[in-house]
Amino acid sequence: MKLPPLDSPQWNSTLRAFAWGMSAISATILSAVLFVTYIGIGALSHEAQFSLLWAILATVLVWAGPAQIILITTLASGASIVQSAIAVTVSAIRLFPMVVAVLPLMRTEKTKRRHLVLVAHFTAVTLWVECYRFLPHVPRERRVAFIHGLGCGLMSIGLTATVIGYELAANLSQTLASAILLLTPLAFLFSTARNSRTLADILALLLGLVLYPVAALMNSGLDILVSGVVAGTIAYGVHKWREEP
Repeated sequence: MKLPPLDSPQWNSTLRAFAWGMSAISATILSAVLFVTYIGIGALSHEAQFSLLWAILATVLVWAGPAQIILITTLASGASIVQSAIAVTVSAIRLFPMVVAVLPLMRTEKTKRRHLVLVAHFTAVTLWVECYRFLPHVPRERRVAFIHGLGCGLMSIGLTATVIGYELAANLSQTLASAILLLTPLAFLFSTARNSRTLADILALLLGLVLYPVAALMNSGLDILVSGVVAGTIAYGVHKWREEP
């Protein structure tokens, strides 16, 4: 996607900057990843016997795939609202550094805090990544409007996929409905693989995949946590060892 030059008069309009942000969703592969992820979340919501309205509101208000999965699975397993809220909050802490990193990219002397509330809500992994790609090509005074457009565009994808996934799970056979549930973990797996740049990233991913079946034999319910911590620790150790002279 080619944006207008920074000094182009096309940036004079806030509405047009918003529209450029909306159209930017067609220029990133992460839109497809987001779509597949939320199809799985919609199917998971149906499987957990939540209503379609509940699934839509969860997508709008939580707006973080992993946090929504935690919310759905904890409530479906019988956890209280307080317990689910704590679990979701802990998972959302990872987004705080992303918000801190993104907001200075669009602040100006005239920017008020209320202008950044929606930006902070929209900031998740997808928007965080795309901010670094798009914002250098957007005039600073139009960046808030651009991100509002990009965030609304990404959320429209998430909402559409949520409804599609929910309806597919409601109307397909049990086998196909179960297959749709696999879309979310597969989307996260491929997204992680795509973003693995260093040896430590690749090693952590591969070790996690290898160690998970072993950890599952423990029947502790902590198989993902155990395999992830062990794989990440080993990968970090290898990374530090390679850095030593």
